[in-house]
Amino acid sequence: MSNPVESLIGHLLDSRCAEPFNLLGFHERPEGRGLLLRVWRPDANAVSVIAFTSGEAMGEMAQVAPGLFELVLPECCSVFLYQLVITNKDHQSYTLIDPYQFQSYVLSHVHREPYRNYRYMGAHPVSLHPEEKVSVEGVIFRVYAPHARSVSLIGCFNDWDGRIHPMASSEDGVWRLFIPGVKAGDLYKYEVRSQQGGLLPHKADPYGYFAEQPPGNASIVYDHLNYEWQDHHWRHHSCLDRPVSIYEVHLGSWRQEQGQSLTYKALAEQLIPYVVEMGFTHIELMPPMEHPFTGSWGYQPVGLFAPTSRFGSPDDFKAFIDACHQSGIGVILDWVPAHFPSDSHGLGRFDGTALYEHADPKRGWHPDWQSYIYDYGKPEVKDFLISNAMYWLDHFHLDGVRVDAVASMLYLDYSRSEGEWEPNCMGSNEHIEAVQFLKELNETLYLHYPDQISIAEESTNWPRVSVPTYDGGLGFGYKWNMGWMHDTLGYMAREPVYRSHHHWEMMQSMTYHYSEHFILALSHDEVVHDNGSLLGKMPGDEWRKYANLRAYLGFMFGHPGKKLLFMGSEIGSRNEWDHDGQLDWELLKNNHYSQGLNQLVKTLNHLYKSYPALYKSDYDHNGFGWVVADDQQQSVFAFIRKSFSGSPVIVVANMTPEIRTDYRIGVPIEGIWKEILNSDAQCFGGSGVANSKAIYTEHYHTHGYDYSLLVTLPPLSTLFLAPDFCAI
Repeated sequence: MSNPVESLIGHLLDSRCAEPFNLLGFHERPEGRGLLLRVWRPDANAVSVIAFTSGEAMGEMAQVAPGLFELVLPECCSVFLYQLVITNKDHQSYTLIDPYQFQSYVLSHVHREPYRNYRYMGAHPVSLHPEEKVSVEGVIFRVYAPHARSVSLIGCFNDWDGRIHPMASSEDGVWRLFIPGVKAGDLYKYEVRSQQGGLLPHKADPYGYFAEQPPGNASIVYDHLNYEWQDHHWRHHSCLDRPVSIYEVHLGSWRQEQGQSLTYKALAEQLIPYVVEMGFTHIELMPPMEHPFTGSWGYQPVGLFAPTSRFGSPDDFKAFIDACHQSGIGVILDWVPAHFPSDSHGLGRFDGTALYEHADPKRGWHPDWQSYIYDYGKPEVKDFLISNAMYWLDHFHLDGVRVDAVASMLYLDYSRSEGEWEPNCMGSNEHIEAVQFLKELNETLYLHYPDQISIAEESTNWPRVSVPTYDGGLGFGYKWNMGWMHDTLGYMAREPVYRSHHHWEMMQSMTYHYSEHFILALSHDEVVHDNGSLLGKMPGDEWRKYANLRAYLGFMFGHPGKKLLFMGSEIGSRNEWDHDGQLDWELLKNNHYSQGLNQLVKTLNHLYKSYPALYKSDYDHNGFGWVVADDQQQSVFAFIRKSFSGSPVIVVANMTPEIRTDYRIGVPIEGIWKEILNSDAQCFGGSGVANSKAIYTEHYHTHGYDYSLLVTLPPLSTLFLAPDFCAI
């Protein structure tokens, strides 16, 4: 073709048009005065034009090429808003507003805040006012695909016909188009052609707010402005000196009705009151972002900006979080920036190139999870991810994020053998770009939300994970204590007769506890992949299993650090967690040991929140001290928790099934002490071995204190002791 217009027409006919506004809409007539209007409707037999404001018929358009129509307006000197009357090949007629008359709006420069990119990208319902007293409702679509030859919008509004709505490219790699008449609830995808012109699998919107369930997997237009929040009085506080007890939940399998997962609405009615009654302070949600494969538990997310529609709409999810806040419960989101799946409608090879993933498979492919790895060095990828984290806090009022699989991000050789990775520019294995990304992430979150909490699941000895970036750290607020979990579960899994040889495993964590802000996490990872249930790890018959678990949870709640417990552990689930099923709630109806365990966790939570010594000085060296650390022969541990205000608490654990009478414990305060919790109490399913209501100190120096108590240690138990100031 010899001229630019003919070339553009050729691209349009071949579905390779990247500059539709250069051809379509109003243009000056090359022959002289007047205007030429071009319309692209490959689904039409005939098209006529009507002036929108006056309703005047402007004429029938001539078809100059297949699907391309023209109308010459020699007497018209200025553009006007118009409608098209389309007659399709089935001789049916309908009226619409041509999207290609809004060039000035679509191509106008819009200021973007990089870490809130979601405000610009994706699909946004808008109302335009091209003329006085005229409003045009529709949706502006923007998608980043810098290496694409062309991008078209397809959806329920154009019968998924990729010819009808070619988008306009730009120098920044963002394709855009405003389509009048599209509304919230409409389904859409992007039809992308690679630079070579090849048609790629239809892509969901990377910034899509709402997603269709498989097999469609389309994005759904959603308007965030419709929901009215009711949590105005909620304020999440910075938590280092506050009680944090987290209930980790997989929404699809917490409870079911007639074999179906609960909706967000039903979860608000059932889960939240349960969490409140149990005394937890936070719910942590395993990733609720849209994920096509249920068996990934959300850790292979495709729609990072869309709460899964398995359980309802984004508004329903907002209502769930709103109800949590109104009930005094914070909500933490599991967030996955470490990898993303290769589903054809997702981010992988989005525009025919490695756009979001690193091009080198040594950096861009995860061998363990068979998924892509983000290219953290690309500004657009970094902005996409940080914008996503900000989005959940901005629009869903989340109180924090737990970043999954941080260790896999920090090391170039993570889960790779020699020859499967390449060192960085300094010759070492640190992933410099990922480290910088994590620092920027945390800096951004804490800058805008100082009271949110960011938590790292980091399983190595990377230093200063939960130290601010200005002090040389990664900037997280907390880190899961994986070492504590492995050591203590290993100890508890042993028969009591062998525990004396492994006494150090229960104490090891205190040698490094103050290096980070640790959370003691008994998460879902401990009850999957043939690991069995938490109860199943405990040795012995049924009574001993429950007694061991009660003693262990007591030890955990006494130990410094915030707490996390995966759902089902509080009822003594006997089977490994099944994401397709539900928790064994029948245990609470017919098993008194489960009833007792449930009551213990409830009591521990309320005790934990009632005594500042148990949470206020978690990360202060002065808040903890071993009282009995060397009684490995009897497998007894005792330590003191202190704070600057309130009563000290002494925690004593007997990890054998033997009753130990007249066991002497040094204490710092003279007078009457009381047993404020005993995991062996009958109400918890225990044997009922207990101490008297008032325990009097003796002036007998031991364990570094001038006073001491003689107490009875029940079998396989943990005791909490505190001064009875009312009686002193």
